Amino acid sequence: MSEQVIVDAVVTHNEKQSPLGPGFKRLTEQIYLQEAPASSSMPLLSPSSDPTTILLYGWGDARPKHLAKYVDGYRALFPAAKFVVVLCPILRCLYQTLEARSKAMTPVISACFGSLESAADRKSVVEASPTNNNRILVQVMSNTGGMYFAATLNAYRQRFGEEAFPHHMLVLDSTPGSTSFLQNAGPWSRAMALGASASGYLPGLPFMVTQALACMFLAALHGFGWLIGASSAAAYSVAAVNNEELCERGARRLYVYSKEDDIIYWKDIEKHAAQARQRGYEVDMDMFEGTLHVGHMRQHPEQYWGAVAKTWREAVAGL
Repeated sequence: MSEQVIVDAVVTHNEKQSPLGPGFKRLTEQIYLQEAPASSSMPLLSPSSDPTTILLYGWGDARPKHLAKYVDGYRALFPAAKFVVVLCPILRCLYQTLEARSKAMTPVISACFGSLESAADRKSVVEASPTNNNRILVQVMSNTGGMYFAATLNAYRQRFGEEAFPHHMLVLDSTPGSTSFLQNAGPWSRAMALGASASGYLPGLPFMVTQALACMFLAALHGFGWLIGASSAAAYSVAAVNNEELCERGARRLYVYSKEDDIIYWKDIEKHAAQARQRGYEVDMDMFEGTLHVGHMRQHPEQYWGAVAKTWREAVAGL
């Protein structure tokens, strides 16, 4: 059996086994790639101002079948885009160092920008073929998704030097919230308990017991970080998204949130958005009525996708 046949068989197996559905290839345990449809299968090509790449970070412990619904929504809006989907386990994110999280996100950089190793390389490719410029739309859900996005920003800077991660639009769904441990111990432990229950960890335990264990773990982790003077993943991510050295200031952003969110306090999101405006970011806000954490799209799909499409049009109005 030839090497190419073996490679093709492995790829086919990975696609069949992908929890996100057909067409997705597993790059790592966390990262999945679906290439853009071939032009021959797209008789009516998408406009040249549509995203070429959609980068989607799930909420903490989100099940792939739920993230697949967001892929379907984006595919309806932008049928010719490539998708990179990142699964975001809460526990792993909290105990990993920034360096470890950044290393785990390096396949995202390769999936978005190829094998280029420097800003000069990327610039020369764009100048040689401006019509193939990569137009990236990023969606981040909940604080855990934000932590992995921030690690991606750091990984990009490590590879390309002083250039910020280039993208045209950033959707912040139910994020970011406060980084205060005392304020967030309850919501964060609840989120961890929900993720553990959905994943089948600690079977048979009452939810309150699972949440209490999660709270004790978070307290121990917070105490250890305080002792060694380490910045938390949450604190780093909230600051990174508003840092123009890491996150492209020219990218327009959309915050989607609600007052009924049971994990992230809505005023914390509005505070972050106000800080972004002060630092020169173009910001849109869309508040949803009666929706819980990362539940806005499911309950109000027309409002949700309408807001995404509107902000994208404004983000690329000059193209």
